[in-house]
Amino acid sequence: MEEADQGPKSPDIFPEVGDDVNAVPSSPCMALTEEEQAELNSELAKVEDEIQTLSQVLAAKEKQVAEIKRKLGITPLNEFKQNLSKGWHEVTTSTAYKKTSETLSQVGQKATTAFSSVGSAIGRKLEDVRNTPTFKSFEEKVETIKTKMNRTPSTGDTEEVSESTPDGKPVVEQPEGMCPPDQKPH
Repeated sequence: MEEADQGPKSPDIFPEVGDDVNAVPSSPCMALTEEEQAELNSELAKVEDEIQTLSQVLAAKEKQVAEIKRKLGITPLNEFKQNLSKGWHEVTTSTAYKKTSETLSQVGQKATTAFSSVGSAIGRKLEDVRNTPTFKSFEEKVETIKTKMNRTPSTGDTEEVSESTPDGKPVVEQPEGMCPPDQKPH
């Protein structure tokens, strides 16, 4: 009764030096008769045989499935595609994906708004620069140069006939009876 006062005793997990490591630990639950040990050994053998049989049946079924798939034309690549498609469907219908998609959509909308604001600000700033006296002066000078470059000297004759072809090549007069090099006589 003194043991009850000290609390339950736990069996030693680690063997003491000199103990037989292969010995069955002695505890009240493990005290089996020879008959009980023989019965458990018999049951163990049966379960191991069942496991072996089930492994053989599983291997045969896997071969049968492979043969049926081969006859149906289902290749490993097709299976992979189906699995990938099914997995993608499961991902896209998941709550996490929907929440992430929704969040990214909101971020995209906010980014669009931000870029639009930046674009408007840049546009206003460029307009402000364009309205400065320095830019107007520069613009006038460029316009003056452009106008001067577009002027062509005129002789004052309004009925002057152009001496070039429509494609801009100068007209070359040929002496009578001579054809230009790219034409043959008729």
